[in-house]
Amino acid sequence: MPTWLIVLIVVVAVAVLGAVIWLVTQEMQRKRLQQRFGPEYDRTVAEKDSPRAAQRELAERERRHKELDIRPLSASARERYAREWAQVQEKFVDQPSAAVAEADQVLNSLMAERGYPTEGYEQQVADLSVRHAKTLENYRAAHATQQKRDGASTEDLRDAMVRYRTVFEDLLTDGADDDERHDHHDRRNGHDHSGHDRTEQHATERRDTEERATERRDTGRDDTERHETDRHETERQASANPRTEWNGGR
Repeated sequence: MPTWLIVLIVVVAVAVLGAVIWLVTQEMQRKRLQQRFGPEYDRTVAEKDSPRAAQRELAERERRHKELDIRPLSASARERYAREWAQVQEKFVDQPSAAVAEADQVLNSLMAERGYPTEGYEQQVADLSVRHAKTLENYRAAHATQQKRDGASTEDLRDAMVRYRTVFEDLLTDGADDDERHDHHDRRNGHDHSGHDRTEQHATERRDTEERATERRDTGRDDTERHETDRHETERQASANPRTEWNGGR
């Protein structure tokens, strides 16, 4: 086989292998971005000229996000924001439009304290999409209602509050450990497990005491039965072997 033919075959093989690797890499990138961004991936693809352009956009969001100093809230900060949100919800009863505007402000304050820039709505959305893509559509819808709140119906404003709350809780608990998440969820729903835990502890202690007492009674019964059995066995043996009185050796 001529040398030039061998070289040609090697070049073609390398090119084919490179193309396969490139396609596999692109497919892995697509799946990774789809998994991370969820519906935001499809939205970005629809807005861009091609899937490649959308993937570049989302990859750029990830790169920017890594440069941000995103940090979890302290326990005291979470409690403070939870109280602020409760006040906003109470305000909604009498002033729904003002409450929605205040909810937007509280959410922006929360974003800033977490380390998200708040200089513009579009950039906010892009930054949030990296870690909060699942609740991002709620933020978009609520923000749209907030922008036209004076002309929005009470039902629209109520829907915006619910959506804002979804985003609020996502940002509030992101980065907290599981126990803190559960504590926040229980307090938000008016559940206090401290009394329940004490009741459970007392019940457990009472069960342990009863079990120990039962064990002692059972042990006592077992000892009594063993003594009674030994006594009967002794009497039986005595009856089977009549006693010979000592007669002084005669």
